Amino acid sequence: MIKTLIFDLDDTLIWDAKSIAMAFQKTCEYATKKNGVNPVELEKAVREEARELYATYETFPHTQNIGINPFEGLWGVFDDPGEEFQKMKGIIPKYQKEAWIRGLKKLGIEDEAFGRELAELFPKERKKHPYIYEETFEVLDRLKGDYQLILLTNGSPSLQQIKLTISPEIPPYFDHIIVSGAFGKGKPDASIFQHVLDTCGVTADEALMIGDNLMTDILGSSRVGMKNVWINRENKLSSDEVKPTFEIDHLEGLFPILSGLENR
Repeated sequence: MIKTLIFDLDDTLIWDAKSIAMAFQKTCEYATKKNGVNPVELEKAVREEARELYATYETFPHTQNIGINPFEGLWGVFDDPGEEFQKMKGIIPKYQKEAWIRGLKKLGIEDEAFGRELAELFPKERKKHPYIYEETFEVLDRLKGDYQLILLTNGSPSLQQIKLTISPEIPPYFDHIIVSGAFGKGKPDASIFQHVLDTCGVTADEALMIGDNLMTDILGSSRVGMKNVWINRENKLSSDEVKPTFEIDHLEGLFPILSGLENR
C-alpha cells in the first residue's frame, strides 16, 4: 500500500531546463543588441566554457555529490552553511564572470567589462522565468490529502529555496521538503532515500519515487528497494543499467499506476 509519494523538483514539477534556456536566450539577445554577436553561438560558447571551467574548481566533487550543475552555478550565490558551500560562495562570482568572458572570447570578442555585465544579467533573467509544467498543480491537487507528499531535490538549500520562492504555489503541497545540500549527500546516494523514509515513518514498499533522472531519482530509490516512476517527457533513451518500475511521459500517468498498486 503506497502511503508516501516522493517528487523530484527540477524538470519533474518545474521546468528548470526551459527556465535556464530562456535566461540564456534573453541574456544573449541583449548581447546581440549591444554588440552584434550571434546569440545562438554565444549561448553555445558560454555553456561549453561554463562546463569546462566548473570542473576545474576544488569544489567540483562537492557539486557532484550534492547535485549542482554548471548552469545553476551561473546564477546561484551558495550562501549556505558548511565549509564546501562557503568555498563555493567565494569561487562562484569569479566563475560566473569568467564563463561569460571566455564565451565572448571564443567568438573573438575581448571585452571583460561586457562579460561581467552579461554575468550579472543572467541571474536576473533566470529569476524572471520560473516555468512550471502545465499539469503540475492539477496532479498535486488530486494527490494532496490522499498521500503524504514529499519534495526531494538535489542542490544547495539557498538556490532551491529561490526556485521555490519564485514558484510559491509549490511548497504548501508538501509535508516535507528535503534538499541534498542540507542533508550532506545527494541522489542517488542510498542514505538520502533512507533519510526520507525515516523522516516520513514509512517503509520502502510504502513509498513511490517520481522523477525525471534515471541516474539520480530512479537509481537512488531502487537502492533502498523503493518502486519508482520515470517521467520521460522527452522520449529519452532508457538505460540497460537502470530500470524504472514504471515509465510515463506526463504526470497524469501517475493515476493509473497508483490505482494498479492499490488493487494489488
